[in-house]
Amino acid sequence: MTIHSSVIVGTDVDIGEYAVIEMGVRIGDRVTIGAHAVIKEGTVIGDDVEVGDHVVLGKRPGKNKKMARKPAENLPPLLIDNGVVIGSHVTLYRGLSLAEGVFLGDHVSIREQIFIDRHTIIGRHAMVEPNTRIGKNVTIQTGCYVTADTIIEDHVFIGPCCSMSNDKYMASGKGSHTGPHIKKYAKIGNHATLLPAIIIGENAVVGAGAVVTKDVPDGAVTVGNPARVRP
Repeated sequence: MTIHSSVIVGTDVDIGEYAVIEMGVRIGDRVTIGAHAVIKEGTVIGDDVEVGDHVVLGKRPGKNKKMARKPAENLPPLLIDNGVVIGSHVTLYRGLSLAEGVFLGDHVSIREQIFIDRHTIIGRHAMVEPNTRIGKNVTIQTGCYVTADTIIEDHVFIGPCCSMSNDKYMASGKGSHTGPHIKKYAKIGNHATLLPAIIIGENAVVGAGAVVTKDVPDGAVTVGNPARVRP
């Protein structure tokens, strides 16, 4: 393993073979870090955190000339609160903050400028894009794509392979980017598609495979393509 001399490590910390821990990292007590993990400069890890094998923590976003929206500069370090569990082959970027008890499955990717609140679960192979806020006790199941500029409130359930978008003009340069706003206790079925800027109301239900093009009222059930509110 390679650990920079400036790293602060708590008590009862188990670090796996071939891990790399860069300058200024802080690791709390009773933390487990898997083999081949890479923890980038400045990352802060709380107590009782589990980090899987082949994980990258605190990655800086890349960019090229073609990108319409360049990643933010001067991102703060990745912050991981107490009791977080991170699966294997996960990539977490700078500018992300995970609250207490968050659980991330294997192969999850979470970008910058994101806050994920307490005890939220994100399933395997899910991806969360920048400038997004996810509330507490949310479940986002396997294979979901959460687009940039999305708001997911507390106690939301999102079934497997749900997909969201934030650009109704598809990279034409028109308009602004706005992802869906999913209000508390809403439930989204598997393989549902949520178009830009829609609002899913409190306690609303979106059926499996629905393509949601318009706002869904509080407590409504919507199904179909395009989705319509069921009487």
